Amino acid sequence: MATRSCRVTIQDLDGVAHTVEVTAATLYEAVAQGLAAIRGNEWVAGFAEGRGVVKVSVTDVRVEHEVKLGDFTKWLDMKGRSPREVIQRQRIRSILGMGAER
Repeated sequence: MATRSCRVTIQDLDGVAHTVEVTAATLYEAVAQGLAAIRGNEWVAGFAEGRGVVKVSVTDVRVEHEVKLGDFTKWLDMKGRSPREVIQRQRIRSILGMGAER
């Protein structure tokens, strides 16, 4: 799976948009890396976990995606249907500092 350079943007509870550059192989990996990087910044007032939207813009082909945080969390909590999906979820949980399974 090829990795791509992406810009990840999310709005905090104060309405301020924060953007970070990440390199990821999948859309949800980009969301996880972006959340992990932005959460660690003292300027960020926190996120509306179940209601927020994360924008992901692939920089090499200029494609932009929006992911509802609720959908991301549901996907992360689902069991993988294939070994590939299990590994993807484990990797993303690791990026977010979560345990391997919930």
